[in-house]
Amino acid sequence: MSKMKATVFVAPGRIELIDKPIPAVGPNDALIRTTTTTICGTDVHILKGEYPVKPGLTIGHEPVGVIEKLGSAVQGYQEGQRVIAGAICPSFASYASQDGLPSQDGSYLIPLGQCGHHGYKATAGWRFGNLIDGTQAEYVLVPDAQANLAPIPDGLTDEQVLMCPDIMSTGFKGAENANIKLGDTVAVFAQGPIGLCATAGARLLGATTIIAVDGNDHRLGIAKVMGADITLNFQKHDVVAEILRLTGGRGVDSAIEALGLQSTFESALRVLKPGGTLSSLGVYSSDLKIPLDAFAAGLGDHRINTALCPGGKERMRRLMNVLASNRLDLGVLVTHTYKLDDIVAAYDLFANQRDGVLKIAIKP
Repeated sequence: MSKMKATVFVAPGRIELIDKPIPAVGPNDALIRTTTTTICGTDVHILKGEYPVKPGLTIGHEPVGVIEKLGSAVQGYQEGQRVIAGAICPSFASYASQDGLPSQDGSYLIPLGQCGHHGYKATAGWRFGNLIDGTQAEYVLVPDAQANLAPIPDGLTDEQVLMCPDIMSTGFKGAENANIKLGDTVAVFAQGPIGLCATAGARLLGATTIIAVDGNDHRLGIAKVMGADITLNFQKHDVVAEILRLTGGRGVDSAIEALGLQSTFESALRVLKPGGTLSSLGVYSSDLKIPLDAFAAGLGDHRINTALCPGGKERMRRLMNVLASNRLDLGVLVTHTYKLDDIVAAYDLFANQRDGVLKIAIKP
């Protein structure tokens, strides 16, 4: 067999399942037969044309599977082994990686005059479904495999580890970036899959009062399971006023923004105590504005941290250790299962947030 089924971006608003050649394996690569993958909110940004990728690129960036073939230079693994790889696949050879930021491996600045502007090109270590063919296919080629493949512990299902490559790593990084200390009060804005993982991460890091905010009561119920102490539906409450009331006017120690909207970013900033940390996880599709009063004119000692989910085998190992310890079950976030043949319908369900969908297991 020389062909495989793969989901490709065609044009804004259009993806297709087509036949593509199975990738050839270089010395540092591994070919993974995909057993389960999923659809991410970032994939929906790609589908809508809000995040540009080349037409014909296989999309998706969350692989769970079995090693089909190993490159000649890859050691410590064997064909037939169950593995995951992070959505971020750093080479650990770049300046950014060696400066302690492996998720930014490959990021660069665009000089003035190119593309009509200068600024940050956040390609980073995110290669699957961005720079190279991704995971919503029967096979995926993992680059720098020795740095990125992580064996799945015995006893963990595909559905349990499916969140590790991106959603769990991102949500936990949001909590880590929030500078949470024992006894802290934390507000988490948006309880989609990433926000739910941020809620769980805040609990594991020692926050003792976690306030989860969303407009969906079902998701707020899941937030309680993930560790939220208080849930607020923004459609029923003035969330900023209520959080300030709950904290006696002090504000929260940390706020985590997990949606990517001006409104949630601004609310997260408005509930922060002086010197608090805003951890921003959302993928924004338009310019952000920082309100002068909430930012205390720049004099409030606030910190605003952004994050791209860490990747690499050590990060994946640690995340799977959390799951294997039974401290957290993220299999409950997988609400639907679709065959790869039906992925266009799965995208329609996920993009339009019908039927209580959180995450969809895609099975080639």
